[in-house]
Amino acid sequence: MADKYHNFEELEAQERSGIDYTVIVRRGEPAFAIVAPHGGGIEPGTSEIADAIASQRWSFYSFEGLKRKGNGDLHITSTLFNEPLCLVLVGKTTRVVTIHGEESDDDGEGVFVGGCDAELGGSIGASLTTRGFNVRKHSNPKLQGLDPENICNRGTAGEGVQLELSHSVRATLFESLTREGRKHPTPRFKSFVDAVAESLEK
Repeated sequence: MADKYHNFEELEAQERSGIDYTVIVRRGEPAFAIVAPHGGGIEPGTSEIADAIASQRWSFYSFEGLKRKGNGDLHITSTLFNEPLCLVLVGKTTRVVTIHGEESDDDGEGVFVGGCDAELGGSIGASLTTRGFNVRKHSNPKLQGLDPENICNRGTAGEGVQLELSHSVRATLFESLTREGRKHPTPRFKSFVDAVAESLEK
């Protein structure tokens, strides 16, 4: 389904900051920014995952849907994502790792690694695989994060990593994917976060 808004300016003109959506930014070491451009209720679980990976070391950004329903309206595709605070952050960061969530269960319990930084993506993928996650390349070229304009590739290095988590794999990381359920991560959540963080440490 096509996005309702083509860019942040269109969204900002129609939606209410602090009521329909919010932006969270935390500056850290400039080597990495962990970004959830479709956080909160848009792609549930992605904000929490990104926040935990960044921890208190690396930069963290999340654009979060706050609506009771209809958060999908707030989805801006990654190649057009231009919320100003995000652009400032990634412009001062070497590499960006974005966390996304598929809503369809058609692909099963998969973690799809994309982005232009094949070396870092391969390292993250290998670390996740050793912890029992089903790591694959997405079959849809549009979801492989290879466009230079994709927000994951807009750090100063010009290449980053996109992690797309299926709905079913995200469901194993939390008590549930509801707002309340996401406050209660499972042991597998820590396993996922540790796998990514350890690759960034290297």
